[in-house]
Amino acid sequence: MNWQKDLSLLLLRLGAGGLMIPHGWSKLKRLRTGLAEGEVKFYDWMGLGEDVSLGLAVFGELVAPAFIVLGLWTRWMSVPAAITMAVAAFVVHSGDPISDKEHALLFFIPFVVLGLMGGGKYSVDRRIGRPK
Repeated sequence: MNWQKDLSLLLLRLGAGGLMIPHGWSKLKRLRTGLAEGEVKFYDWMGLGEDVSLGLAVFGELVAPAFIVLGLWTRWMSVPAAITMAVAAFVVHSGDPISDKEHALLFFIPFVVLGLMGGGKYSVDRRIGRPK
């Protein structure tokens, strides 16, 4: 890969991952509060329970993007991040106009690209000798 592609992947990781983390952080606080109060309110799209669904959203919006920002297990961590955004766009907002799906789709696309391309030269994966 040339330096422009590696720099682009770094910017994509920092941008998409970094901008997603605050969304996950707010969901983590919501999960902690809900568990402490004994009642979690969240869209239970898989029928696993609201707390499990919210926990999966926290993983896809906080944990996975943090790994993506670092460039650690970028391809693997892009999968739950992309799935979370696909669920937000196509399940949670299934009957809504495209303008309501747009936010999730604008995150979905870079996570798919990172899943296909990997973290690039400027990533922890590359520093520790993991495959491109």
